[in-house]
Amino acid sequence: MRDLIGGNVHAAYAVQRAGVARRVAEGARITGRKVGLTSDAVQEQLGVDQPDFGVLLDDMAHANGAAVPIRAFLQPKVEAEIAFVLEHELAEGDLEIEQVRAAVAYAVAALEICDSRIADWNISFTDTVADNASSGAYVLGSDRRTLDEFDPRDVVMSMTVTDQEESAGTGAACMGDPLLALQWLARKARDLGEPLGAGQVILSGALGPMRPVTAGALVTASVTDLGSVSCTFTQEES
Repeated sequence: MRDLIGGNVHAAYAVQRAGVARRVAEGARITGRKVGLTSDAVQEQLGVDQPDFGVLLDDMAHANGAAVPIRAFLQPKVEAEIAFVLEHELAEGDLEIEQVRAAVAYAVAALEICDSRIADWNISFTDTVADNASSGAYVLGSDRRTLDEFDPRDVVMSMTVTDQEESAGTGAACMGDPLLALQWLARKARDLGEPLGAGQVILSGALGPMRPVTAGALVTASVTDLGSVSCTFTQEES
């Protein structure tokens, strides 16, 4: 597949759409989108220099504190993010930042479980796009805040993984402001004919470096103003 796609980003997104369409045909439901590769730290980790996006499905969602089966993934890594839940669709108008901001119902702390079909995460930009932006699963926190209650760019994040180095970062690490990541996604999704809809969950991008996880790992992330979110990786099927 890598040889067929090469550096063709449009072809990579076409592969992504085909994969998502197959999952939907099998009964999965689209619940939102994710923005990937938004922080300098993650771009440096993966050797890329621009964001991408993928599609979230209902069977990717886990509740705060959930036991997540490690066997569902090939080589999982976890990162902490801000998730926005939309009250209004973003399909019309200029999609300026105030319109994007007004479309958000609330935000929560989130964990994204990233995964890759490419051995050893040796991925190019088009590899991760075709692989649904390396999406695996996500966990949403329980504390909801409106954008009148906090400023996403000012949050401070701290994530710990059992027996792993801590990951830390800020809202500003995500394209300067997670709302700018949401705006980028809204415009990109509309350009491709699939605008963001009311009720969708939007993972806005990493606030710090990804960390690998193994069976037995407890992951906990704290985000100022948004509380904490956690999950445990188990050998058993959930």
